[in-house]
Amino acid sequence: MRLLTRPAPAAPEVRRPAGVPHWLPSAPCTPGHCLAGTHAEVGLPRRVARCATGIAVVAVGLALAPLVRCCRPALRGRLTRAWARAVPAAFGVRVRIRVSGAAGRLPTGGVLVVANHISWLDIPLVAAVRPARMLAKSEVASWPVLGALVSRGGTLFIERDRLRSLPATVARIASVLRAGGPVVVFPEGSTWCGRRHGRFRPAVFQAALDAGVAVQPVLIRYRLQGADPATAAAFVGEDTLLASLLRVTAARGLVAEVTVLPPIPSGAHPDRRSLARAAQRAVTGPPSGPQDRHGPGPQDRGVSGVN
Repeated sequence: MRLLTRPAPAAPEVRRPAGVPHWLPSAPCTPGHCLAGTHAEVGLPRRVARCATGIAVVAVGLALAPLVRCCRPALRGRLTRAWARAVPAAFGVRVRIRVSGAAGRLPTGGVLVVANHISWLDIPLVAAVRPARMLAKSEVASWPVLGALVSRGGTLFIERDRLRSLPATVARIASVLRAGGPVVVFPEGSTWCGRRHGRFRPAVFQAALDAGVAVQPVLIRYRLQGADPATAAAFVGEDTLLASLLRVTAARGLVAEVTVLPPIPSGAHPDRRSLARAAQRAVTGPPSGPQDRHGPGPQDRGVSGVN
């Protein structure tokens, strides 16, 4: 076991990267500033075994996806949840899923599932709770292995740098929700390191209002022994998917916690902005500024709506 002893740096100032439009969600988190810290690492043989096992589990999911889609909905859901829990476990991440006492049973049928965003691992973690179609930025389709997986899973893609495409994307989400299909979105629109979080952008919440469905908030946290919250799983800034994967497989004792919070019923809020604020309060607490605040929260590589 190797112990990294670099002290965790202070949270970065919120600065918009040069050339990023003011309306496009972005996070100040960077690999060099946010991902350094003190944590134990497993040896090289275990890292190699985790990588090989994780890639094999993902490949099996790709190969069996056409057969699973032919199964009855109940069986398809069970198989998807089991596979989604197996993916992070194969990469060496323990998964803990908790349903808040007030949450009761998860809504069935059309529901907009919203979660904070930290890592590429968030995708299988949410699927382990509620298999659904995902909303992701168009670049995700080109990711190795995972891109093909999310594409085959019926992912709804959005071109984040084309603001005029947003209404059509919201309309597609609403159509899926009206048809009784659940949709998962990460409304921060960008990944964060886990020590800070972004504002929930209200655009995608219009789809829930248009379809007349509930919003299901979900909180994702990553923990390491002696580090709370842990940033080892974060996928931020100029980080590469390979670098993030290697960091995850090297971490000793990485735990992903998924908490299903009480749903926000349809009609509880009159407009998308108040609905977005209510969902953010449920997941990360009340925002203390227009962009983000300190505290336990999310991060990611951009997925959902903007204004």
